[in-house]
Amino acid sequence: MTFLVLNAAGAQGGAIARRLLAEGLPVRAFTRGGRPPQGARPFTGDLADGAAVKAAFDGVTHASVMLPMVYDPETVAGYVRNVRDAALAAGVRRLVFNTGNRLPARDSGLPAFETRRLAGDELRAAGLPVVELRPPIYLDNLAAPWVAAPLAAEGVLAYPLPADLPVAWLSHADLAEITLAALTLDGLEGRILDVGAAEAVTGADLAAAIGARYEAQDPDAFETPLATLAGPATAAAVAATYRWAAVDRALLAAAPAALDLLSVRPATPTAWLTRRHEPAGRA
Repeated sequence: MTFLVLNAAGAQGGAIARRLLAEGLPVRAFTRGGRPPQGARPFTGDLADGAAVKAAFDGVTHASVMLPMVYDPETVAGYVRNVRDAALAAGVRRLVFNTGNRLPARDSGLPAFETRRLAGDELRAAGLPVVELRPPIYLDNLAAPWVAAPLAAEGVLAYPLPADLPVAWLSHADLAEITLAALTLDGLEGRILDVGAAEAVTGADLAAAIGARYEAQDPDAFETPLATLAGPATAAAVAATYRWAAVDRALLAAAPAALDLLSVRPATPTAWLTRRHEPAGRA
């Protein structure tokens, strides 16, 4: 067996690659030039380069696929065609596609959602043995500088979601555990799984667990610092998903059925956060 992890130098792909390596599995790490986890076989390339993608998939039996934070429909369609063709040529036995977002039940018109919906549809239509994972919001986002700085300095947990919105927050480490299960358990082909913590927790409850105060950040204010990191187009697309989630209140809910199917128990969001932050006022 050979396991390919796309975007293996990123936070999510890196966590997945490390978990597979810890299991003693051979990992090929596809990156655009970043450093993959130690122990993985590096493979540098771009998803826009069909020949490079085909070479990366050569001999691969299992693949973890997550697309970069690009939401231009034509560009994403090219990425997906290259992955589809390469996976078919390699005869992969399991392909786990991570949408990077929960997806609304209906067409949202938002590129960050709809490019991923079309991607999953195309991979399945090609006859590939796909398991699609749809995660909620990542707990690790709370370590971003624009979130961590006001939390440390002012005791304010600011995030662009309503204070009373229950969210099945998920860590990258638990995403990796879920991906391992999705890659290796029998009988999952064709499944579309909303994944996340078994317990949905509001931002206000998360903040209270560490002695902080929650502040529902305006998505426009969230978009500004993200644009410096990811570019204005990506930041605008991501901010739009937060505006949608504030209205579609079931989008980020807990989904215990998927966890039962995968036999995975992620950390509760409050436990994850309290392990990483001393409550306000304590030394």
